[in-house]
Amino acid sequence: MEQGTDLKEDDNQSGAGGFKGFLGLLSFSSIIPLNIHTSIQEMARFTWMWPIIGGFIGICVGLLGYVLLDIIHIPQLMSAALIYSFAIWFTGFHHLDGLIDFGDAVMAHGQPQKRIEIMRDMKTGTGGLAYLFIVAIITFSSIASAPSGLIFFILMVSEVAAKQGLITCCTFSSPYSDGTGKYFIEAMDKKKLILSLIITLIIGYLALNLVGVLGIIGGLIGGIIMALITRFKFKQATGDILGASNEVSRMIALFIMVSVLYLI
Repeated sequence: MEQGTDLKEDDNQSGAGGFKGFLGLLSFSSIIPLNIHTSIQEMARFTWMWPIIGGFIGICVGLLGYVLLDIIHIPQLMSAALIYSFAIWFTGFHHLDGLIDFGDAVMAHGQPQKRIEIMRDMKTGTGGLAYLFIVAIITFSSIASAPSGLIFFILMVSEVAAKQGLITCCTFSSPYSDGTGKYFIEAMDKKKLILSLIITLIIGYLALNLVGVLGIIGGLIGGIIMALITRFKFKQATGDILGASNEVSRMIALFIMVSVLYLI
């Protein structure tokens, strides 16, 4: 999340109009070429609405899952690989990059500042690859195990939950002094988190009843876990940590929803 953006961090751009900030955040969160010129501060005003953008991403991912499994009838194991690949590609690999950098840093020894320096360098180590493998294999296997008749709703809720986890991590973390992540962290507070959580819980319930609610709670748990790790290991959060929280929260949400569906 710290890399791959040429957005200006200039307050002079913030008067471009509120809706541009939301569209800018959508463009920032996906590969959709909206060509929106806005500031990072203007986008950050809509941080609490990030799960709504997650819902749009989830609809796109869910439609692919529906087409592959329910229309074309591609074997679910192969479909899961295509679905997961599409999900991380559609978001521009930003969050995946954050997960890898986070994995390298969290496994390193030393003071918090040294860990952050490791997280922000260009090298990829064993820790990053290991975290990528763990999150990817659990996410992939959860998609491969999901009931095909509910695949659209499961995938949609998982992307909402991923962004709910991201903004939860924002809410309970202290921002690092520079980088784009600080604007999103500073824009969040507990009131906004509660409002966003109410909206996402409603979405989850409408999609999958109690299972959808549990999926959203899974995303919330993922964000809290990431915030706690951040406080212990780094003291302050960066954009990479926020990106990692997205991937971890999606994984937890999928795992919980699929597990519950097999139990009921």
